[in-house]
Amino acid sequence: MAAREVKRRGSRTRDPLVAYHELLEDPVLAAESAAMLTEGQRERRLVFGDRPLCVSLRPNLISDWQYRAVNTAAETVYAALGRLERALLSDEVLRRELDLDPEEEELALADPGFTAASPSSRLDGFIGDDGIIRFVEYNAESPAGMAYNDELAHVFASLPVMRRFRERFKVRSVSVRGRQLTAMLRAHRGRSSTSPRIAIVDWRGLPTLTEFEMFERFFESRGIHTIICAPEDLSYERRRLRAGGKTVDLVYRRVLTSELLAKDGVSRPLVRAYMEGAVTVVNSFRAKLLHKKMSLALLSDDRYARLYTADQRSAIARHVPWTRKVREGHTTYAGSVIDLADFVMANRARLVLKPNDEYGGKGVVLGWTIEQHEWEQSLLAALASSYVVQERVAVPRYPFPVLLDRMHFLDLSIDHDPYLFWGKVSGTLARVSSSALLNVTAGAGSVVPTYVVEGAE
Repeated sequence: MAAREVKRRGSRTRDPLVAYHELLEDPVLAAESAAMLTEGQRERRLVFGDRPLCVSLRPNLISDWQYRAVNTAAETVYAALGRLERALLSDEVLRRELDLDPEEEELALADPGFTAASPSSRLDGFIGDDGIIRFVEYNAESPAGMAYNDELAHVFASLPVMRRFRERFKVRSVSVRGRQLTAMLRAHRGRSSTSPRIAIVDWRGLPTLTEFEMFERFFESRGIHTIICAPEDLSYERRRLRAGGKTVDLVYRRVLTSELLAKDGVSRPLVRAYMEGAVTVVNSFRAKLLHKKMSLALLSDDRYARLYTADQRSAIARHVPWTRKVREGHTTYAGSVIDLADFVMANRARLVLKPNDEYGGKGVVLGWTIEQHEWEQSLLAALASSYVVQERVAVPRYPFPVLLDRMHFLDLSIDHDPYLFWGKVSGTLARVSSSALLNVTAGAGSVVPTYVVEGAE
């Protein structure tokens, strides 16, 4: 359903997308729903900085069979990433492919006190017209958007258009915050039997503060004392990590490793506590190994196929686009040996350049959006830095009712990003955008909640 063009078929249709849009043809229903969406977001502080988080009057609707297929794909790719992580830990030569800084490597090799480097993670992908999801990035460090997603689902559940839609279709949303808490507590139990005090740690002044506050309220509602603080608020002595004078047992780490290590004095208390095993940090600093964009290149490059099972190799071929580390030399493409730099130079229209260690769309170069001379300059810069090149994946567009001065139907791209908790999928982040780059942080996206439609085509 999410992977094909929506066509009007009249009132007899069982196509959920068409049925939802037909409901919005009632101007009163549409106006009431739009007003409630705006007010619901205001009441729940569903904003990213000063922008409303959602401007679409329709959620992401996905059939139950396709949701299961996406989840199976994500879990199989995650399992392959787990095998890659173990290989990286034991193989120094392989680890050099990641271009880790020495301090990043030291932290990655330290035992986090539990088995999964990333108890919670997210694979970001797109479902093509062929119904196949292709994952273009792996967020192993700090997958955002969970609390926003849950709160938006609550808002949508109250909309008149959604209530009418539920009269015809059986739908469900999948909450995520509880899974995040469970994953964190499981990690903590791996090293301590105490009931933890949680610190949500990231820099001050970020547009994601409202999501941290949502998590704080949720954790507190489950009887767990929680504080939001910045890295500079932490102190460490006598094997106690403290924030605001209170001992912290479990850090919900939203600050990225590279940004933390860039401020040595600020990072020292948290890093020392972690290295000495005095605090549980989720996700661990070991997550940096797979958070590097190079992780997908190590999945995709057939030189490393031996690391994976037959099922995993099949899933990688089907669900991970061709990805390589940008460097001089030869590699393979579609079974043929190629000179990588020459190939990249000649195939701008189907390739993307990505920095190995950035987020929020920073530094990403979409070949088909620039001129050849700009592409050549970008390639030269990538060769002198740490970049990957990835084959473009098809990103279909679908009509969404968007709230501007009034409701407009716009053709937008949408991604589908399953969250994984200890390797099992629960819930999805979905973002819509008119831009080729779907990213809320970059200012080019709007979050929509996902509803699974049972029995849909």
